Amino acid sequence: MPAEETPRLSRRRFLGTVGAGAGAVALNPMGIAAAPSRSSAAHGQPSLRPERFGRIFELRPFAEPSPAVEAALRELGRPGGLLDAADPLSAGPIQLIVDPALSLNNPNNPTHTAGTTFFGQFLDHDMTFDASSRLAQATVPEATTNFRSPALDLDSVYGAGPVAQQELYDASDHVKLKLESGGLFEDVPRRADGAAIVADPRNDENLMIAGMHCAFLRFHNNAVDLVRSHGVSTSADVFAAARRLTTWHYQWLILHEFLPQIAGQAMVDDVLRRGRRFYRPKLGEAFMPVEFQTGTYRMGHSMVRPSYRANLAGDNGQPFFGFVFDRSEDGSADPDDLRGGARAPRRFIGWQTFFDFGDGQVKPNKRIDTKLSTPLFDLPLGAIASHDPPTALPQRNLLRHLTWELPSGQSVARAMRAPLLAEADLDELAALDVGFERSTPLWYYVLKEAEVVADGLHLGPVGGRIVTEVFLGLLESDPDSYLAAQPAWHPSLPARAGTFRMTDFLTFAGVDPASRGQ
Repeated sequence: MPAEETPRLSRRRFLGTVGAGAGAVALNPMGIAAAPSRSSAAHGQPSLRPERFGRIFELRPFAEPSPAVEAALRELGRPGGLLDAADPLSAGPIQLIVDPALSLNNPNNPTHTAGTTFFGQFLDHDMTFDASSRLAQATVPEATTNFRSPALDLDSVYGAGPVAQQELYDASDHVKLKLESGGLFEDVPRRADGAAIVADPRNDENLMIAGMHCAFLRFHNNAVDLVRSHGVSTSADVFAAARRLTTWHYQWLILHEFLPQIAGQAMVDDVLRRGRRFYRPKLGEAFMPVEFQTGTYRMGHSMVRPSYRANLAGDNGQPFFGFVFDRSEDGSADPDDLRGGARAPRRFIGWQTFFDFGDGQVKPNKRIDTKLSTPLFDLPLGAIASHDPPTALPQRNLLRHLTWELPSGQSVARAMRAPLLAEADLDELAALDVGFERSTPLWYYVLKEAEVVADGLHLGPVGGRIVTEVFLGLLESDPDSYLAAQPAWHPSLPARAGTFRMTDFLTFAGVDPASRGQ
């Protein structure tokens, strides 16, 4: 929203929002907090440097590598294979949304809205980026660099900061992030060839994740205006306070909205009450575990719909519907699918489709189960960070189990003393003839566990605990997070329903339906 429409906060509430209090170093002139370990926060240097990957469990791999095992993984993840929901794409993107009969093999999740997927993808890009390992080639996690900070600190947005990475920032107001538009609404900055100018190139893989990135850019810029309206003037102090305001509200959403949706409220409450049992980094020593990075958190791929309504009136006054990916659109300057890397007037997100603003327009996610939407089995190369085949996303996920030598779902369940799935629950894997029904790739096991135990509404006991413990571990081990620095903190920005939600985040950013007049 414009600066003059930014909600006013009392000085006391504002100071609480940006983290003044115990464990913080005061900044003049108002005592607005900046954590000691991020003393160079004005330059965007994260307190947790990119670390190596690591493991939670020291367990045997799910299988010994062999041509037969690799072939079985490729077979399991191939187009038309066991994981393919076989969506009738010939019905078109609109019918796949509005006709329930077309979703029988790929059911909707009534407890998630469509935006949950892309907020989850945004989180993934903020905490993990493996740019060096190769599919199906054994790699030591501890010797492999994670090119994202292992903290939920928005380094995927801020990059190295306004001094070291100036291209991300507004040339006329360098504490604000650069934002452009080539259509009806905002777009990420782009070069002449359409490539996004963002700290993490994956945040332009599809239109929804690019729109999410834009929302964070606008939120920060509005936070800058709010900070200045409370008398903060020096650039370093303004940037530090605005970044803190943005980051802590983001972290609140992870813990209080996203994580209960993904892992279940009971699991989140249990870990908060009893503590983490398996992922236990010390303060300032977080690492990215491969059991999370590949084996569990890729559950989000099962939540993707085959098609979406991007907005309600952007396509010459009509809604813009599109498949998430459609290879027939390769090479188009304004493709009819929702891939990233392009700019056109209709290519923006109307968030009322993705989060519930109470207007009846929101659409649901897909369930977490062993059926993935068919467009994910033939990705455009531009949607793959390494730009190489295979283009079937499930094959890539499964082959990465050989890369990291991941344990089976059964062995992780035993190590966690969690209930095991019965072999009969996995008997569809017997036809692969390599024993996967007894020693199951962790990612497939987690999807099946969610399907069997939780009806696909959220993760089961193995997947849910790993995800919950890692998210809480990343927050609790980061001395700059609100959970470590000021655990009693609560958001002070306006909230519709008494607790700050994603809809409130988008409203403060000025990308909500009311701001767009839709």
